[in-house]
Amino acid sequence: MRRRLVGLLCAALLVSAPAGCGIPDSTEVQVDGRGLPAGESGSPNGVRNEPPGRTASGDDPRQFVLNFLAAPAGEPDGAYPRAKKFIAQESQDRLQTKQGSEVALTVVRLRESPVITTNSDSTFSVRLAVQQVGLLRADGTLAPPVATETEYGFTLRYADSSGLENVEPTLYVTNPPNVLLLSDTALRVYYQPRDIYFWNSDQTRLVPDQRYLPLAVPNERRVNEVVRWLIGGPSDWLSPGVTRLPDRTDLINNATGADGRWEVNLAMPGEDAGKLNRLATQLAWSLDWLDGPLDLKIRNQSRRTIDLEKERDANPVYRLTQSAQRFCVYDGAIHPLDFPGEASGSVPVVAEENHHVVSAALNRADDQILAALVVTGADKRLRLRVGTGRDPVNVFNTAPGSYASMDRPVWLRALDKGQPHGLVVADGRLYTFDQSPRLIPVALTVSGRVDAVAAALDGQRIAVIVNGQLYVAAVNLDGGVVTAGPARRLPTSLTDLSAVDWADENKLVAAGSVGRPAVYEVSVDGAAQTVLKADVGARVTHLTAYPTNEVVAQPTNAVMYEANGVSWSDPQFDTIKRTQVQGVESEPPAGQRESNPTAPFFLY
Repeated sequence: MRRRLVGLLCAALLVSAPAGCGIPDSTEVQVDGRGLPAGESGSPNGVRNEPPGRTASGDDPRQFVLNFLAAPAGEPDGAYPRAKKFIAQESQDRLQTKQGSEVALTVVRLRESPVITTNSDSTFSVRLAVQQVGLLRADGTLAPPVATETEYGFTLRYADSSGLENVEPTLYVTNPPNVLLLSDTALRVYYQPRDIYFWNSDQTRLVPDQRYLPLAVPNERRVNEVVRWLIGGPSDWLSPGVTRLPDRTDLINNATGADGRWEVNLAMPGEDAGKLNRLATQLAWSLDWLDGPLDLKIRNQSRRTIDLEKERDANPVYRLTQSAQRFCVYDGAIHPLDFPGEASGSVPVVAEENHHVVSAALNRADDQILAALVVTGADKRLRLRVGTGRDPVNVFNTAPGSYASMDRPVWLRALDKGQPHGLVVADGRLYTFDQSPRLIPVALTVSGRVDAVAAALDGQRIAVIVNGQLYVAAVNLDGGVVTAGPARRLPTSLTDLSAVDWADENKLVAAGSVGRPAVYEVSVDGAAQTVLKADVGARVTHLTAYPTNEVVAQPTNAVMYEANGVSWSDPQFDTIKRTQVQGVESEPPAGQRESNPTAPFFLY
């Protein structure tokens, strides 16, 4: 499975980290991976489960500081004791020890290397310029930041070794911050991102919820942790779009396993065949590193034996049946793109409707095509045209009203092809539409100008750019009305963001600026970021990605964007050329200027 392959890559990255130091020197550019599969992590593979101790850095103040920012990593109950080993005895009272569910680590991203100044009394003053990333809770959720500090300071002093011979000088922290600081790099090195799954509000599809599992957790306890997470419910921001397990569900004893077979014993009120079947699928995907049987018991009575691998095969998390196809807009019409080794088909829109197109969204819903076209009229204003039906779609309706600006539309992937819903940004506001296609405003919990929207593959989560900042929110479709839950801002190094799309279950691709236009990959909580293109050269006005998933293989070049009227595709971000556009002459007619492919997108 893909997660296993990525996990092995992450293992190689972790093993190659500097020996004895715990975390790399820089945190600005990160290589993100899903981490090691739970059954394949730990010291047998050479991966460090625990962060380095106080003396690992010797008398190197800078490395000591980096190790101090990794010290809380690991199992929550040991976070405070590990950190306090770095703190001088006279300063330990500044950090009040917490236990159980109260343990929370303040995750920060270093904006620059620690500034360390040597003082006349042989101590060191330390200044950390940080970006607040989030609050890592004991249940593995990374909640939005609570702290607002952009800088932390403390002092280092040497241990008192007077009168002792052959003792290497070691350091202690004095006057530490009153919170447990964890660097985003240590989060990446000492935790494994794991997806657990909850059913959406009408219990028709699964929605992933990212958690962080310490690599220090023994293999035999990892199933137990995942089951407890499911019982505890979804992350706060995801709650409006998903369903919890029945109230008063609890784990009886610990999950146990031997010889590839696991047993989970629950107390679950009101269980019936439907609930047990849904729970079986939920467990199979949340424990996706296991392939053997799992005996599901309710109050000590065996109710179902789940073959985890067969359960996943029988109930794919996403209903995708075909590979993605690429399209673009060329001279006001949708055209297929020709990429080596990829399937390419005809345009699923009749020629009579395929004109004056600025951007488009095409989705498959069983045997139907959902088409949303942004078109321009003689007045140069933009309108939304929507059509649904079998390939090719031949009946379209135009939404009332016109707009000066309209971003690319997106569809919320629907299981019910008879009730499709889409989203579009027009004149700085977010709207929903269906096949009618009247635009209805969608209220967000953050105010300001909306510049872009993207929908996750599960159809229950969206990403939006508001006032140049990146947010995610859960959406609910109860009663056929699209409502958005509380928007969560994602901390990134990008500013003035302009475009976004989903690249994975829990990753986004976003375009913005870091002094110059750039394209980054950002995790759904903002904790990890990877530079995809450091210098785009111009503001990105259109961006699209095909989300990696467990069902259909990902194309090689899964991200495309447009900047300054020119379209590009990864991994090297070569330009998409006119010769790759199907259905046009190889050379423009004499006297006409050659057009560029624009607004590229995927059909899947």
